[in-house]
Formats: sequence, C-alpha cells, structure tokens
Amino acid sequence: MPELPEVEVVRLGLDSHLVGRTIVSASVLYPRAARNQVGGGREIEANLTGLKVSAARRRGKFLWLELDEPTDATPTGLALLVHLGMSGQMLVKSPDAEPNRHLRARIELDDANEVWFVDQRTFGYWWLGELVDGVPARLSHIAPDLLEEGIDIPALAATLKSKNTEIKRLLLNQEIVSGIGNIYADEMLWEAGIHPRQQASRVSLKRLTALLETGREVMLRALDQGGTSFDALYVNVNGNSGYFSLSLNAYGQTGKPCARCANPITRETFMNRGSHFCNRCQKVF
Repeated sequence: MPELPEVEVVRLGLDSHLVGRTIVSASVLYPRAARNQVGGGREIEANLTGLKVSAARRRGKFLWLELDEPTDATPTGLALLVHLGMSGQMLVKSPDAEPNRHLRARIELDDANEVWFVDQRTFGYWWLGELVDGVPARLSHIAPDLLEEGIDIPALAATLKSKNTEIKRLLLNQEIVSGIGNIYADEMLWEAGIHPRQQASRVSLKRLTALLETGREVMLRALDQGGTSFDALYVNVNGNSGYFSLSLNAYGQTGKPCARCANPITRETFMNRGSHFCNRCQKVF
C-alpha cells in the first residue's frame, strides 16, 4: 500500500497539473469508487462539474483537492478526497491516451487533459464533502503526520511514552500519527535501534523523540528518491516509479546482513504482516 512519501509524490504531481484548472466534467465509472458517498457516483459527478481546483493537499496517506467557484475563486468549502487504497493511481492523461481496463473514475479539465483514477484492486475511493478546519470531514479522526508544519514532536513522543503497547503497533495507528505504514515503520525503528515489539512505555522520551525525528528524515529521503516502488502499481501522475526500495535497510531485507552490525535481518509476523528488524541491534528490554 502506498505510504506517506508515495502519496506526497502523487500530491506534488496533482498540484503541478491541476491547480488553477477548471473541471469540465467528472465521471465515476465503477460504483465501488464512490462507495462512501451518500449519493454515489452521480453526486460526485453533479457537484464537481464547473468547479476550479485551488489546492492539492495531503494528510498521512490521504490527499484531497480543494475546490473554488470558477468565476471569482470563492472557496466552496468542498474538497474531493482521494484514498489510493492498495493500488490506486491518479494519472494525468491526454484525451487520446490508451484505454485502461482498471479506470474507475475520470475528470476532464479545461486544458483538455484528463485525470484518471485507476485502481486494480478497488480498495481506493473518491469522496466529495465539506472541509472542517481545513481537512475533509471524513478525516476528522486522522492524526497529523510527521511532515506536517507545526507538528509537536515532543508531545507526540509523550503520547507514545504513555502507552503500554508495542511501539510498532502505535506507529501504525493512524489516530496517533498518520502516514506511517509497514515499510517506514520498519525503517525508522531500524535506524533508531528499537525493536518493533518493544513496549513504548519502557523507552525513554529522548529515544522516542529521536525515533520520530528519524521517521521524518527517512520519509524526506524517500521523497528525494520518489518514494518506494515494488511493482508497476506504485507510480506518480506521469506513470514513473519511485526507487527508494533500493535504499531500504530493514523492510524486505530478510536474511541479508544488517548494514550496522552484519547480523542477518529477521522477519516475523506482526499484525498480519511482516516485521523486519535486526535482533542484535534492536533488542527488547
């Protein structure tokens, strides 16, 4: 599943191609792509048409387009929320582009380009609704992420410290801190030298703060390299894959020597997924 850096790469592309453009028409071609919309795809189509995209925003793994009135740029207070799910792509296409059998929804822009929502596994969706405090109402329970301006890292570290719960479980909880998935949780824990199953309450505030700062650095490095990419499903709006996977130290490195101590990286099952770590330099205490 795309994580924060992958979604940010997509957001940057949408910001470049869509902001200032007016939506000529919208089509939802697959009902599941609008499954969270009360009025379904027809409601999205009717209310998007004619509006102007004023901004492309993101929180954690979610992104959204803010919408203005086309004539005087008055904010509508509405946003089109996009969740990529496991395989969703937002692709900018010319009107003569080759058809795609996984096309679920489409926007036509006033420059004749189109924005395609392609989703092979159909876990992603669009949702059109109100902004509340600058965030789509549907995201009211989602916590800020490590790349947001103004995030209080010491306060977040204190929240982690207060939980007698495995640290990786907390990092994956989008209501505590958003945008961290399995890949980046493994990477930041490896860099910080903390075992995924370590109880957060037993880690010092100093180490927890360093863990979160490390997570931010790992994600910024991923952004510099385009995000992670393990197959053709993870691409930016131009269809280019990321390549941060070449730089991973823990995730997917089972049996390979740890870059810090040369001990083989271990993989174990955690929360119905794989967890990758060095059992020599990431000890439980």
